[in-house]
Amino acid sequence: MPTEELNTLAWVSLAVAFGCAAAIVFDMFVGGRRPAMRIMEIVWPVTALYLGPLALAGYWRWGRGGHRQWPMPVATTLAVSHCGAGCTLGDIIGSSLVVVLGLEVSGLGLWAELPLDFALAYLLGIAFQYFTIAPMRGLGVRDGLAAALKADTLSLVAFEVGLFGWMILVQLVFFPGHLHADEPFFWMMMQIGMALGFMTAYPVNWWLVRVGLKESM
Repeated sequence: MPTEELNTLAWVSLAVAFGCAAAIVFDMFVGGRRPAMRIMEIVWPVTALYLGPLALAGYWRWGRGGHRQWPMPVATTLAVSHCGAGCTLGDIIGSSLVVVLGLEVSGLGLWAELPLDFALAYLLGIAFQYFTIAPMRGLGVRDGLAAALKADTLSLVAFEVGLFGWMILVQLVFFPGHLHADEPFFWMMMQIGMALGFMTAYPVNWWLVRVGLKESM
């Protein structure tokens, strides 16, 4: 069971993340630094919810103002953050619904969280890709959705491999039966899992950007 010290650390981690997200939103809408690609107005604050100061630093360097043709490492990082934002929102909504609806299997919310989180992350991820790719390429709904599916499916699966793999270890090995989505420590573990998902999705996104299936942000 998480100790009081770990729960305190979790509150600090969450507070820092929300503070970074708030700083990004303030700079965009009060400071007048709105990204050229409107979808990034969601991506950057959501990325800060799990990468905290790293996302804030990335936004400060690459996210303020106009769109550019970035070097591959930067373009890939931005592409992963775009995918990760859809995954993150889906996972937050899914895990919260498990608590609200009391969806537990064998005393664990994990087995309800995994399919629900994945389904919601996939829907949001495709929506994020559609509203990026369709306007940039001038595609209609059908072609835009097809392109979004090609761009996001592998990326999302790779992200969720890192996240889900970590959360399975946390809930079945490290803290078996003692971790629930209504506790701050659960969400700090999710932050770590999302950071791991970012890393597992990076090679896939490098390839997707390289072959032109995914747009540079």
